[in-house]
Amino acid sequence: MITKESNHDWRAPLLGQARWRWWEFLLWALAFAAPLVLPQHALMVNEIAIVALFAMSLDLVLGYTGIVSLGHAAFFGFGAYAAALFAKLVMPDPTVGLVVATVLAALLGLLASVTILRGSDLTRLMVTLGTALLLLELANKLDWLTGGADGLQGVVMGPVLGLFDFDLYGRVAAWYSLAVALVLFLLMRRLVHSPFGATLMAIRDNRLRAMAIGIPVTARMSVIYTIAAAVAGAAGALLAQTTGFASLDVLAFDRSADVLLMLVIGGVGWLYGGVAGAIVFKLLQDTLSSVTPQYWMFWIGLLLVLLMLVGRERLLRPQSWFRKGGAA
Repeated sequence: MITKESNHDWRAPLLGQARWRWWEFLLWALAFAAPLVLPQHALMVNEIAIVALFAMSLDLVLGYTGIVSLGHAAFFGFGAYAAALFAKLVMPDPTVGLVVATVLAALLGLLASVTILRGSDLTRLMVTLGTALLLLELANKLDWLTGGADGLQGVVMGPVLGLFDFDLYGRVAAWYSLAVALVLFLLMRRLVHSPFGATLMAIRDNRLRAMAIGIPVTARMSVIYTIAAAVAGAAGALLAQTTGFASLDVLAFDRSADVLLMLVIGGVGWLYGGVAGAIVFKLLQDTLSSVTPQYWMFWIGLLLVLLMLVGRERLLRPQSWFRKGGAA
């Protein structure tokens, strides 16, 4: 017999994980203060906010559901082109354009979710990669619409909410991207710490067992893939809106590979892994490319090797490196 007390028992862990910690408030406060305190780095803050949102969208399918993907840039790029074309051909309002791009990316994700419902992880890798490559080639061929290899130019964005014009320093862009990232983060956090999120983790851990206990695996995978595509599309839309440009680069394989590296660095299965990975990756990219422009990827690769050999926990605690038995 299920009593009210036992009902509260299974909800307790979810409620505990959903509670905000003090450092989370501090993290977001510092993020919003950064464009004001460090105006010369506002453009970097904007870029980190966008790629962090992109990484969190991939974590929904990879970290929480166990769906591997090498073509997540398909939704990122689709959202970027959708927002840029909407601003150029329909209206320049960034908020409306963001909503339109997000909805269109969600529809693309719903359509593409059919391809990941069957097969093994290797099959999904190839199919998701194929989806991104198809969109890349399509954007290249439709040069009368997308600008092809030259990119979509002449995109002029209006003020955010009709009040805040995008400035050359990128402060408004940074705050705009951070605000959107925070809103979507709150929604994703609520999702993964809900009973729905618990079923996603059950699918990740053992799909056959999840089916055996009555979880609608196919429906859950389609829903989360659609949501992840929508979030990735929103990230792509933010990039196009804050830069005023969209090119084939947003659909390239490098985008999918980079966001996967961010999750490897930050960790999968928790949304802040995408945030941490984006911060570390973009700061390393900016610093190393200014020191060794040709070989900065070598140092990123070396970091990944260290992560695999030493472990993320031990790498963050150097005092544990020389302990006997390698105890963390």
